[in-house]
Amino acid sequence: MFTGIVQAVGRIARREERGGDARIVIDAGALDLADVALGDSIAVAGVCLTAVALDGTQFAADVSAETLRLTTLGALDAGDAVNLEKSLRLADRLGGHLVSGHVDGVGAVAAVHDDGGSQRWTFRAPAALARYIAVKGSICVDGTSLTVNEVSADTFGVTLIPHTLAATTFGARKAGDAVNLEVDLVARYVERLYGERGVAA
Repeated sequence: MFTGIVQAVGRIARREERGGDARIVIDAGALDLADVALGDSIAVAGVCLTAVALDGTQFAADVSAETLRLTTLGALDAGDAVNLEKSLRLADRLGGHLVSGHVDGVGAVAAVHDDGGSQRWTFRAPAALARYIAVKGSICVDGTSLTVNEVSADTFGVTLIPHTLAATTFGARKAGDAVNLEVDLVARYVERLYGERGVAA
């Protein structure tokens, strides 16, 4: 589990194709890997990956063909920046919201507008996910926990403060860019529970 509070921005150092799968080596940047062991989980652009090799400030992760197909990781190449977060420990503060690192779908940046010192961002979400996105609810975008400010059909809006823009990959994003989306776990479970009781979701 993760919190959606990005701890560092890393970069793809190299990518090796492996018969449909891929191994990506990530330069972790400011992320301290001293307490990371082989087999630990690290969220990369919001995708939970397993560290299979460690080398100083770099770690490697194997990515399945399905994950490459269903997330933005399939389009990443050497030099691309990614948000990073180590997995949550029971003693850690939960600054964002509970995030599994299991991406629900790929959305896109629809528009960016200045709003005082902050920015208003609009994202387009797949129609199948729109029902889980609610005003004042939480959503994880590229591994970043964000609060939804507005919802309209298949789009939703958030406000990004200067710190978030500086501490994540959003500062280099633009309209049209693809993003990984993970909706709130609570919404998923509520739908499941109501569905089993025969109540229309």
